Amino acid sequence: MSHPDTNPVPNAVNGPGWHALSSRDLLTRFDSRESGLSVEDAQKRLEQYGVNRLPEAESPPLWKIFFRQFQSPFVYILLVAAVLSLVIKEWVDAGFIFGVLCLNALIGTIQEWKAEKSARSLQQLLKIRATVERDGRIVETEAENVVPGDIVWLESGNRVPADVRLLLSHGLEINESLLTGESLAVTKDARWQGEDQVPIGDRINMGHAGTIVIRGRGKGVVVATGLTTEVGRIARSMMGTGQGKPPLMVRMERFSQMLAWVVMVVIAVVGLLGILIKGYGVMSMLMFGIALAVAVIPEGLPVALTIALAIGTNRMARRGVIVRRLAAVEGLGSCTLIASDKTGTLTCNELTVREIRLPGEMMLEVSGHGFVPKGEVTFENTVVSPTRLPEGLEPLLRTGVLCNEADLHQMDGEWVFRGDPTDIALLSLGQKMERERETLLSAFPQVNQIPFEPEYQFSASFHKTQDGVGLVCVKGSPERVISMCTAMPEEKNRLLGIAEDMASRGLRVLALAEGAGPVVADETHAPAEPSGLTFLGFVGMIDPLREGVREAVANCRDAGVEVAIITGDHPITARAIARDLGLDISEDQVVTGTEIESKTPEEVKEIVRTARVFARVAPNQKLELVSAMQESGHFVAVTGDGVNDAPALRKANIGSAMGKSGTDVAREAAELVISDDNFATIVGGVEEGRIAYNNIRKVIFMLISTGAAEVVLVMLAVSMGLPLPLTPVQLLWLNLVTQGIQDVGMAFEPGEGDELKYPPRDPGEPIFNHLMIERTAIIAIVMGGMGFALFQWLLDSNVPLEAARNILLLFVVLFVNIHMVNCRSEYKSAFAFSLWRNPFLAIGVTTAFLFHVMAMHVPLGQLVLKTQPVDVEMWVLVTGLASTSILLMEWHKRWWNRRHRRKTVR
Repeated sequence: MSHPDTNPVPNAVNGPGWHALSSRDLLTRFDSRESGLSVEDAQKRLEQYGVNRLPEAESPPLWKIFFRQFQSPFVYILLVAAVLSLVIKEWVDAGFIFGVLCLNALIGTIQEWKAEKSARSLQQLLKIRATVERDGRIVETEAENVVPGDIVWLESGNRVPADVRLLLSHGLEINESLLTGESLAVTKDARWQGEDQVPIGDRINMGHAGTIVIRGRGKGVVVATGLTTEVGRIARSMMGTGQGKPPLMVRMERFSQMLAWVVMVVIAVVGLLGILIKGYGVMSMLMFGIALAVAVIPEGLPVALTIALAIGTNRMARRGVIVRRLAAVEGLGSCTLIASDKTGTLTCNELTVREIRLPGEMMLEVSGHGFVPKGEVTFENTVVSPTRLPEGLEPLLRTGVLCNEADLHQMDGEWVFRGDPTDIALLSLGQKMERERETLLSAFPQVNQIPFEPEYQFSASFHKTQDGVGLVCVKGSPERVISMCTAMPEEKNRLLGIAEDMASRGLRVLALAEGAGPVVADETHAPAEPSGLTFLGFVGMIDPLREGVREAVANCRDAGVEVAIITGDHPITARAIARDLGLDISEDQVVTGTEIESKTPEEVKEIVRTARVFARVAPNQKLELVSAMQESGHFVAVTGDGVNDAPALRKANIGSAMGKSGTDVAREAAELVISDDNFATIVGGVEEGRIAYNNIRKVIFMLISTGAAEVVLVMLAVSMGLPLPLTPVQLLWLNLVTQGIQDVGMAFEPGEGDELKYPPRDPGEPIFNHLMIERTAIIAIVMGGMGFALFQWLLDSNVPLEAARNILLLFVVLFVNIHMVNCRSEYKSAFAFSLWRNPFLAIGVTTAFLFHVMAMHVPLGQLVLKTQPVDVEMWVLVTGLASTSILLMEWHKRWWNRRHRRKTVR
């Protein structure tokens, strides 16, 4: 929603920073009070400002998806050919072309509609509710009904319903990762008042729409709703962001432009030769030129391309990638750089204890991913048994589990958790070592506690032991907890040095201690701050990598795809994650948003050539970085899950959003949705994308090389003064029996197994590259030249013209169908794979050939195509001549592989 210009309340985006105003000034500006708005006033503001929600993108109707299929360069060329056929009243040709186009559009529509439904099914339909104060009474309402000036109450587990300037805060911590990328919750303080130009992540007196309250309580005044919130600001900027073109569309546009010019030149040359040399009439040559154009233009390509992409879509869906736009299928396969968000994409967005340091400097390592308590504790590569713990580990585990307000348990086979991420991580550590909170609480009943307060930097719980002795368990910041312990100053300095070393490696460090405490709670006084404690050790936590991500990044690098991390997190944390990923990143390769801010676009372009970790990056800077990467010559794929990732997802050549944890805004901006939220799934997408792209190239080579051969045949015959070697109807028949079925079958070709062993193709390389041009020329010259020589020999042998054309037609059909086997691999032998490895192609080739044989023997075929049966000697001759294509391509593949030092990989 957008507020009207008459709004007396300043727009949150264009107005002053609400974080910079005092509470009194804020309430005055919004004509509100701490007891809240009246019900009548709230209703008036709702009518004035509209509901508190972002505009939802509607699913495109079927008719729009259908007509979108015609937005293809090849389709435009075919439409021109169809119109020309109508002009000269060639109704069959025109109908054939229009039928092909409609079939292509139908297949594409069905596939995209299914993908759209799959993507929509992932969106959460849960209604968010808000607690507001109206007429001095606290009531619950739909978040959509919240208006500027409302007084909102926040507590643990709530999703913040709008942008809120805090008036009160009590131990309030909010997870803002969907906006900032920072995985740790931000401690809020209503008393803080900052400068006007403070970054979002540092506005500690603000709560932003869509973020989640992790712990504590708060009260605030709503300062922005709908499109005027920070989330809305990003959504609005995304509306003005042009969508990047998938690599396939870029290459196909170049190819179609080239093909259009070639076809026009060929038709003009053949027409002139026919008129000037043989004296054919203008209309006769125009009709023949259109037939030749229909034969040369691969009208089967749109259908084959659509089917290849549809097959790729289904294969990718089986591997967890939902494709929302068909052209995006091969995008991952062509991308040269994946720019990934860190939190929730590469990492779990769940804190995990990774390291334990006991007082005697013993260091233990902890395995596992996220909150799920699966993993082991090891010391010097030896697994620690839960029944035989090293000295000092038992009290540390006990303190971490008892001094805890979270909950972690299994329900219906799934792990369910609630509370502060730090507390959940400690419970997970305890359960890995078989220390359950319920069991420990029964042995050490809790009698009191000191909840965590940001200003105190520690929390404590008081328990009664089985001996009737009091026990206090404390956890908190290293400086605060160590100050409560009895250690000597030198020892304290040594411990603080250990904590600093752990923090420098990107760990969030927590200190634990225990001591004697009161046995009975004093209900009249708050418990006193503990002192004289025994230091138990440190735990180092990190938002860990998702399972399989390190291997996935390694696979990307093996496949020649670079990986960059773009995050709103701290540079130290970002670099630590990069190291865990196996990326060799030096300090100067970590660039912050502050550094980028002062750079010109050209300077940013230079930075992205070498830097691969970008930290403390704002959403608009992500967009700037992606643009700079594209301008540097990369096909860029962006992965992300938060609202802050949406503009970059939209700008990228390929945007991949997380399906489970991803926000609706991120999914709407992306062409691909990763259903299992696993970065490793993207590697499967890269492989399937490359298979789809390779199959498209195989189809193009097959169609263009055979079409070029027909052009060479016709040009040689006409230039040498011979009759037209084939009639327009025969040319159209060739189009059907050599392209109509086989090209579709070729689209089903499975992968060759080495797709991840070679680098992506250069973004500037055309789809019809040097190798394809060279092989097309060879096939065109050999097949066209051989066909011309056969035609000349038959005429010189006094074979009637119709009979000569019949034999020539059989030769071309045989040559092209045998040539299909060559097209199955660009670099590997035709004999490396069984023909029945792709039964669709095997059946297609066999069926098409049998159709032609039938046309030679059936009266209708003989009447229309002027065909007739041939004797055994002629069958042997034309089969032998056609088989030379296999020998020729086998030689060329071996020669090319030796020349470019290639064997089985590209």
